[in-house]
Amino acid sequence: MLLAQVIGTVVSTRKEASLSGLKFLLLRGVDLDGKPSGPLVVAADAVGAGVGEMVLYASGSSARQTVATDKRPVDAVIMAIVDQWEVGGDLKYKK
Repeated sequence: MLLAQVIGTVVSTRKEASLSGLKFLLLRGVDLDGKPSGPLVVAADAVGAGVGEMVLYASGSSARQTVATDKRPVDAVIMAIVDQWEVGGDLKYKK
């Protein structure tokens, strides 16, 4: 699992039929202090996340192991909305 912030939405009027009904969000990875790091990722949303929220996402074959993405051709899926995280006892992020 990786930490990221939802920075936007992706809308597609034409797509593979098996992707119908999935919402796609644009993610930017974050470091342990919540600062942007890494490339942009388009991920299927399995939990109802929104723009600005911090999320946990999985990529690769793990992305196809949620109820929403089972047997669908996705490479990344949001599977949790983060409420807070701590590093070494220090609160680094709180929703």
